[in-house]
Amino acid sequence: MPTSSPCLVWFRNDLRVADHPALAAAAHSGRPVIALYVHSPLEDGRWGPGAAARVWLHDSLYALDARLRELGSRLIIRAGPELDALRAIAAETGARTVLWNRRYEPPALARDKATMAALRSDGMEVTSYPGSLLFEPWEITTQAGRPVQVFTPFWRALRARPEPLEPIAAPRALAALDERIASLGVDALGLRPRIGWDAGIRGAWRAGSDAAHARLRSFVATGRAGYAESRDVPSRPGTSRLSPHLHFGEISPREIWHAVKRVAERDPDDEWRDSRFLKEIGWREFAHHLLFHFPHTPDRPLRTEFERFPWRADASRLAAWHRGETGYPLVDAGMRELWATGWMHNRVRMVAASFLVKHLLQSWTEGAAWFWDTLVDADLANNTLGWQWTAGCGADAAPYFRVFNPVLQGEKFDMDGTYVRRWLPELERLPARWIHRPFDAPEEELGRAGVRLGVDYPRPVVDHATARAEALAAFARISRAADSAGA
Repeated sequence: MPTSSPCLVWFRNDLRVADHPALAAAAHSGRPVIALYVHSPLEDGRWGPGAAARVWLHDSLYALDARLRELGSRLIIRAGPELDALRAIAAETGARTVLWNRRYEPPALARDKATMAALRSDGMEVTSYPGSLLFEPWEITTQAGRPVQVFTPFWRALRARPEPLEPIAAPRALAALDERIASLGVDALGLRPRIGWDAGIRGAWRAGSDAAHARLRSFVATGRAGYAESRDVPSRPGTSRLSPHLHFGEISPREIWHAVKRVAERDPDDEWRDSRFLKEIGWREFAHHLLFHFPHTPDRPLRTEFERFPWRADASRLAAWHRGETGYPLVDAGMRELWATGWMHNRVRMVAASFLVKHLLQSWTEGAAWFWDTLVDADLANNTLGWQWTAGCGADAAPYFRVFNPVLQGEKFDMDGTYVRRWLPELERLPARWIHRPFDAPEEELGRAGVRLGVDYPRPVVDHATARAEALAAFARISRAADSAGA
């Protein structure tokens, strides 16, 4: 094959130029580089980007193109099907080498395998690289060589391995083709909504690898102070907020891992990063490990006895949860933050998810679908793990008798009601004593605060004690049935 033929680098969920193994290999070859993104929503099917993620993707593609132009290249955008687009670019440019970083979602894995086989049958050189995780999903196993289904031994096995490889530096420049290659504009993909509901998302976030690295630098410089205490307080900026950047591959987990470790080495007494924050990266690895080994879990429970769980489909209760109108302020504040910004604090996510499945007895798949459409960081592996954990039907799942009390959770983690007041302005004047339980407040307190229950703010859709008892009974029946089946 001619050494001057270009390398085609296929970008997907790796919208960056640093620590990008496929791009680094293409740059190292010295040949012209074609950076390609293929928009293929029909092939992505139900697990294509949700509405909020499409807003992020729009801005992230612009940011990637700008970064590539700084290196002397640009981003070529084509519409799918993916294989057709790859073949068309190769025919137009004479490219005989195609490189990409691997994806691990079940539909993408199957497509990548078929695409690689088809291109190789065309006589092309095709190579894929690990670029989205610290370790490949098959590299961590039990002593018997099976997938690990509990996080603690998974984390122990991960930490027993050699340190993840150091990140690869971004190319200093990319050789570009002389001829012009036809490309769609980002706006032509129709990723942003026509009615402009995305203003809150775009006001809350800045997409792109520059923004990702700026956030990482800020977090490792100042965010570590009090991390263990503030990470659960939704009114404080106590978390890294790197999850959407990680999902779109604007920053790699290896970049985060080594940035944190470098700071830790300068401050050996600061242990939180290894035991707390880096463990969050470990949970992301664990989620992808599970999805790889159990590809049915986005739709079906890992624990098969939950196929028979008596969920109670109720459109009105589900809609109240969607809108943040359940009558429980911490849940409602989280759901409104999600709608406005495309993100929800992790502590509140757990409470809101638990409320849906254990107070309202709505299927975890309903919650997973809503989060998929409304989160900017909607990641199939993390979303599946989180919802199955909450519902008790997945690996390392929460015990069925863990039912978060949304009032007590609010009083513990939003003691003065700062978070609730921000997202529920109709409760702004309620004293802290009643901010998480307005349904218990005396009429005179509600009157002074200008709150009319059932008018300005809804009454609870369920009684906590009653709902908890019903959930425990239903989950206990499933647990007993599983024990009997295994006896």
